[in-house]
Amino acid sequence: MSSTIVFEQVSQMQRVCGVNDRNIPYIELLLNGELFVHGNSITYRDTTDREGSGDAIFTNLMVRLKHLSEQREDITEPEIFMEYQALQGGSGSQEDLDSNQREMTIAVGGKSIYPKSPRQRKYMSLMKEHQLVFSIGPAGTGKTFLAIAYALGEVLGGRKQKIILTRPVVEAGESLGFLPGDLTQKIGPYLRPLYDAMEFLLPPAIIKRLEDNGAVETAPLAYMRGRSLNNACVILDEAQNTTTEQMKMFLTRLSENSVAIVTGDITQVDLPRNRTSGLVHAAKILQNVPGIGFIEFNSTDVVRSRMVQRIIDAYEKDTYR
Repeated sequence: MSSTIVFEQVSQMQRVCGVNDRNIPYIELLLNGELFVHGNSITYRDTTDREGSGDAIFTNLMVRLKHLSEQREDITEPEIFMEYQALQGGSGSQEDLDSNQREMTIAVGGKSIYPKSPRQRKYMSLMKEHQLVFSIGPAGTGKTFLAIAYALGEVLGGRKQKIILTRPVVEAGESLGFLPGDLTQKIGPYLRPLYDAMEFLLPPAIIKRLEDNGAVETAPLAYMRGRSLNNACVILDEAQNTTTEQMKMFLTRLSENSVAIVTGDITQVDLPRNRTSGLVHAAKILQNVPGIGFIEFNSTDVVRSRMVQRIIDAYEKDTYR
């Protein structure tokens, strides 16, 4: 059995295939088949014994990737995997996605960010409807990326004045005070993952301009004490490493016109064993507080890569702990 997808524009097909067709082997691996590129079309041949299912997955994946190619100059393996995961999660056809998720789309820097799974859709809905959102789950589920996209959308759209990025600094025998450089240089490595997400959405020059204008601010969590956070989108990342005292301090900084998104993975707590994670504690006592939303992801929501999904599953099944 084989199926063929024809691209109306050669540029679309080039983006889907990648530079020098680098995406083709990866798509073949995902679909358990062979791809043949000729002219402005791609033909798929299933190499398994499945009856028609491979062809259907190929067709739906190509429709999604064609749609994505209209928004991206470059399509990479993680983006292909996210579209594949959306199919596996039963998100339906691209037409269904367009109609169901149009209101959930975040526009940032000419890019349209939309949910890849039902839980991501709920997460984006919570961010739009609640002043405080807790996003809990394993690495690769889009917790931080979607929070950054939402915050950038709010600031660039003029609805909020600034983004404040913060993380607890869990030191490993070395004080920040002894590290070289000013505060920005000291805290930079801890906040690098947040900047990676921003740089995916905006050119570094624009991010630098936002920093210079005070529209993007970074600070260690300890520096939040005593502040009143006004007209801002505040993102607390790696919140599993906050103590209960730090979490309470952070949450009581918010003013009425600010929103906060708290992200973390409660399976990766780096605190001493005798300290309770502020994220775990907050998830227990704040579940029914009005205005606070909670979303919990699991390994089936991982959109970063298949390998990350397998690693998370292996650790969840680990019997040696």
